[in-house]
This record gives sequence, C-alpha cells and structure tokens, in this order.
Amino acid sequence: MSGGKKKLKNKFLTITLIILVTITLVAVIILALAWQLNKNGDSDKDTGTGTTIDEIIESSVDIPEITTNLAGRQFIRISLKIQTNSKQAAEELEKREFQVKNIVIHELSEITREELEGKTGKQAFESTIQSLLNPLIQSGEIERVYIVSNIIQ
Repeated sequence: MSGGKKKLKNKFLTITLIILVTITLVAVIILALAWQLNKNGDSDKDTGTGTTIDEIIESSVDIPEITTNLAGRQFIRISLKIQTNSKQAAEELEKREFQVKNIVIHELSEITREELEGKTGKQAFESTIQSLLNPLIQSGEIERVYIVSNIIQ
C-alpha cells in the first residue's frame, strides 16, 4: 500500500509542477505582449503617426541658437524645434520666444556637460523643457521638444 501512496504523491507533485510551469509561461507571454504593445504605442507618439510632416512643421516653432554657460566652466550653443498640438499654440509660442529662451537658459545653467551627454541626457533635457514650457501655453500644449543642434565647449 505504501508504494501506491508514494506513486500518488509523485503524480500529484508532477501535476502541481506542470501547472506552476504552465502558469509561469503564460504570465511571461502576457507580460512580453503587454511590453511590446506599450513599446509600439510609445513609438507612435514619437513619430507622430497619424500626423503628416506638413502638419508637424505647421505646428512647430524654431528657437534660434542660444549660447549660454553650463553649470561647469563650459558653454553651449543649442537650437531647438518645439512641436505643439496646433497652429494656434505654435503662434502663441512664437510670441513667447523670449520666455522660452529664458527658461532654456535658466535650465542649462543648472546642467553640467556630463548630464547632457548621450541620448539619455538629451532626452531628459528635452522632457524637462517640455514640462517647463507647457504651463506657458494657453491655447494648446507642447507635444515634443527637439534638439536641432548643440555644441558644448
């Protein structure tokens, strides 16, 4: 009889293990699919899917080259293109160019060369400028800030 109990116990353990492995695999697959869908959603925002390049240009403002000191002894020359969500917001932003430059200069004065290096540093700067500029705009919002050129010396 004890041999039968042992077989039953082993069978139960095997079935339990198979169920746990199956649940884990299903969870991993679901997470991978969710991550992929989220990644695709983010890239659609970055490329402006659904918006033509002409519409993006029409709702964007060029900020001419700004030369200012960084937090260290270096200085930077930087040009930006700021994409808004409408032509009206872009027109308002053009009128507020002096405020935009002021915010950019203030922000750059707190940043070191190292903080601006690489893709991550530049994306963080763009995101910071976007969040600082959005409260200025009353007729829309900033969708994206692009660094068009930059030189640090």
